[in-house]
Amino acid sequence: MPRLGTRKLYHLLRNQFKERRLGVGRDKLFGLLREKGLLAARRRKYTRTTDSRHWMRKYDNLVKAVVLDRPEQVFVSDITYIATEGGYSYLSLVTDACSKKIMGYQLSDNLKPSGCLQALEMALSRYIAPHDDETARRLRE
Repeated sequence: MPRLGTRKLYHLLRNQFKERRLGVGRDKLFGLLREKGLLAARRRKYTRTTDSRHWMRKYDNLVKAVVLDRPEQVFVSDITYIATEGGYSYLSLVTDACSKKIMGYQLSDNLKPSGCLQALEMALSRYIAPHDDETARRLRE
């Protein structure tokens, strides 16, 4: 029975372990099977959400060469979907690339650009402008 679960196997063998006074419990059985490479591999459930082999234009990574040495230097964004009872919801996130802090977010029931823009607006409202006047001037432009 190659796909018999360890819990079921333990249930089937429990009386034999007791009769022979082996002192093997469920966790020890898991450990023994793991040691010998006999645990069935779990199949990971996931949904493929990204297809990079498409016909649309792919933009260059503009910050690949930037050395992140302080927070709020570079913001990155992403959209992920969340399965709900009523369908899907879409979460737009804007994250600080250095500190990994979520600076802005918006949960929508559609993929319209307004959700991304609201997340960006939240991130910009939380942004602490640098004290350097030259950098502040460039940001306003």
